[in-house]
Order: sequence, then structure tokens, then C-alpha cells
Amino acid sequence: MEALGDHILAEFYECNVNAIGDIRFVEESLLEAAVVAKATVVGSSFHLFKPHGVSGVVVISESHLTIHTWPEFAYAAVDIFTCGSEVEPFEAFSFLKRKFATKNATYQVVQRGQLNLPTLKKRSRL
Repeated sequence: MEALGDHILAEFYECNVNAIGDIRFVEESLLEAAVVAKATVVGSSFHLFKPHGVSGVVVISESHLTIHTWPEFAYAAVDIFTCGSEVEPFEAFSFLKRKFATKNATYQVVQRGQLNLPTLKKRSRL
């Protein structure tokens, strides 16, 4: 099915808690993951929560990489959404899995912007 992009929804379990709790390390890792995936970085924004946890986004020309961490559970939720044929989202996934020393990771891929769906009747309200 033809789609505008792939959105990897990843669950990282049993991560290195020091890695996923360090805002600088998390941001640097996501920025590097974007480069490894051959994406074009536009900008980033990250926030450190108290007492723990990091949330952040790396905006790329091809869409985004996001993360939300729960160091107290050694868990991180990672989204990698890329559009176009030049970017390699699974390279970013594998890179981040290694950087966070993730022992157990699962993912699903959602195709976004499917272009060849049958025409649906227009509705004024959903």
C-alpha cells in the first residue's frame, strides 16, 4: 500500500536507567539517531521532569523522532516517524536500542498517509 511515511511505535524495556534519565545523553542520542537514519535535523526540544524522566522531540524535515522515559521503570516510549524513501527509520531504531542498552524492545509500524484508499463519501461531521 502506498503511504507518505512509516511511523515506528517502539517500546524499550530494561533500559540503562542512567542513560534514559540523563537529558543531555537522551537528546544527543536522538539527534545522532536522526543522522544515522539519513534524516535532516531541523531542531529539537527536551525537558527533564522532577523527580525523573525525559521527554523530547527531534524535528526532521522528514517528520520527527520523539521519546518519553520512565527511568524508575527502566522504560522508554520511542516514536520514529519518517517520510520519503531516503530515510532509514529502522537504522534509528537499532541505534537507539543500543545507546540505551535496551534488553527487550518491541515495535509496530503504522503506515501514515495511505494514498490509495478507496474514495469515501464526504461527511460533514464524524
